[in-house]
Amino acid sequence: MKPHQIKPICISSLLIFLLLFSHYSTSVEAQEVEDEREFDYLQGSRKGPKQWGEMKKEWAACKNGVMQSPIDLSSQRVKLIPNLGKLNTTYKPCNATVKNRGHDISMEWMGNAGSIQINGTEYLLKQCHWHSPSEHSINGRRHAMELHMVHLSLDPNVTNKIAVVGVLYKIGHANSFLSKLTRDVKSMTDQKAKRNMGMIDPRKIKIGGKNYYRYMGSLTVPPCTEGVIWTIDRKIRTVSTDQVKLFRFAVHDYAEMNARPVHPLNLREIQVYDRNARSTNN
Repeated sequence: MKPHQIKPICISSLLIFLLLFSHYSTSVEAQEVEDEREFDYLQGSRKGPKQWGEMKKEWAACKNGVMQSPIDLSSQRVKLIPNLGKLNTTYKPCNATVKNRGHDISMEWMGNAGSIQINGTEYLLKQCHWHSPSEHSINGRRHAMELHMVHLSLDPNVTNKIAVVGVLYKIGHANSFLSKLTRDVKSMTDQKAKRNMGMIDPRKIKIGGKNYYRYMGSLTVPPCTEGVIWTIDRKIRTVSTDQVKLFRFAVHDYAEMNARPVHPLNLREIQVYDRNARSTNN
């Protein structure tokens, strides 16, 4: 190949990557409503969780959906599936920003931060955000905080485009990953505040992937889109009381407790992977 032929090919490859990443970025943003003024978490509010499904026709799933999240992960309902296998993650450092969205604190990676593999499909990591208390409960008990890592598939043949990994936290030792965000979160008092964090490694969140729950659900904020693949790490990690208070104080007063109520399981199956288990049912 002649030297002058290389440049057009490289430019074409770059354009293809940029187009794919642009589609990937806007697709997730189109799923989650970010404007805090459109909904809230207050019980009895005209914009509270019970009213989400009536506020806009695009949000009808919040009321009429049959696969809504979060749910209670009851030990009475789970089915052990040994062949699910360890959660395969290939995360890597990437430029990120932290944003106060009014109803939560979120972190968005601005490039290729790696992915997870589920049933042979690659889901690219887009962003993560925190809820307090936890949205999912285990045998009726909610924990202090819950992290959601949102991923998206670019495969046009995949029906379930969104995969979310959830991590639960109880009160205990300070979480090292959250400690790195303390200064920036403290400075955020406006829902539009945004901070460039430089290179952030998602691996520092420490998702084990050796024991987890898996079920089909939805986004937990409007428009409550269904068909989301949920993976909840069974290992409960720790967060300090001060860290929980910080993440509640940083968002607006009405969202200090930004957890949606649990929803009926209906006919869904909750699968469990435990690398040490041999039986097929709990």
